[in-house]
Amino acid sequence: VKCWVTARSCRFSASPALADGKVACTTAEKSAWKPQADAEAAAKAAGHEVRRSKITDGGCYEVYTVKDGKNLELFYDPVTLKLVQTVVK
Repeated sequence: VKCWVTARSCRFSASPALADGKVACTTAEKSAWKPQADAEAAAKAAGHEVRRSKITDGGCYEVYTVKDGKNLELFYDPVTLKLVQTVVK
């Protein structure tokens, strides 16, 4: 079972999701996106150890991290760099 974490609470869904269960972040043109490295920097600034990142089909930066011994997937909107969803693995 996956648990999505937002603001100290655990929920099964905390953000817009596509029909296949994936997170949807933006449909904006890629020219409006901030650099992927900025999403990684935001995760590092929040105390996460960044392992890798990728662009999802839902238009998110997905940053794989470790924090407090937990493996996490952080989904950032690439236009605003707002953290949209966190998944504890």
